[in-house]
Amino acid sequence: MDTLSYKTISANKATVEKNWVVIDANAKVLGRLASEVAKIIRGKNKPSYTPHVDCGDNVIIINADKVRMTGKKWDDRVYLSYTGYPGGQREITPRQLKAKSSRLLVERAVRGMLPKNRLGRQLFGNLYVYEGTEHPHEAQQPKEVKL
Repeated sequence: MDTLSYKTISANKATVEKNWVVIDANAKVLGRLASEVAKIIRGKNKPSYTPHVDCGDNVIIINADKVRMTGKKWDDRVYLSYTGYPGGQREITPRQLKAKSSRLLVERAVRGMLPKNRLGRQLFGNLYVYEGTEHPHEAQQPKEVKL
């Protein structure tokens, strides 16, 4: 057996194949949707996955306004943020966040499942969330993915 023929191929920015993917969030549970989207954005569904490279696909999520949560999470879950000032801790429930924009709700869930570093911030730029069924990315010829 020739052991020199077994080489680990490490992807880099020049050799990565990036595709466009459309995911319909209609009647999908938010957390389960977000974890699958995070895997696709990260590139963990590809055999050429490399941890330190952006080798994932660009993901378009449509029908973000029809996403659902199980149980009493719409009112019981609380998202905290801090303004930086004394007494500046703010809290918001998913129902209030969805009333503002359901895009924010989906983006927050996906961002929480990406790495908390420079690569994670770069990967988040590959996510496009839209509330209706229309999106302006038809020129990229995205493929429909069923979750």
